[in-house]
Amino acid sequence: MKLSLITAALLLFTMSTLSSAQDQSNTKSIEAIRAVIEAQRDAWNKGDIDGYMDGYDRTEATVFISGDNVTHGWQTVRDRYKKNYDTREKMGQLTFSDLEFTVLGKDHVSVVGRWLLKRTSDEPHGRFTLIFKKTSKGWRIIHDHTS
Repeated sequence: MKLSLITAALLLFTMSTLSSAQDQSNTKSIEAIRAVIEAQRDAWNKGDIDGYMDGYDRTEATVFISGDNVTHGWQTVRDRYKKNYDTREKMGQLTFSDLEFTVLGKDHVSVVGRWLLKRTSDEPHGRFTLIFKKTSKGWRIIHDHTS
């Protein structure tokens, strides 16, 4: 009986320690991803599409979905942004809000949020879902579905 209580106490302690370590790891991951998103916003608002694209994984596997269009590959996504936002007026000022983070595993996190683009003549806005992957260069977007 005494041995069972000691074993149970050790098991609870171990589970608590592992849970705390996981919570700390998740917090660090979310903070790092939030920094990527903020850097993207800042780059966009300076008219720096290449800086904005630093948030995406530079592979052919990167996916961007908007409306009924699916774009594959980092370079293709970059080219799309360069074509569609070729002036500062078209780029406007970008803000993100209502960010919700879901840890999918140690190397993957999803982020759901809102975007708003303030321009002189209009204010397009919508929702997005991003899938981030931890890469050798840090957390990067591998899948972006924006509406």
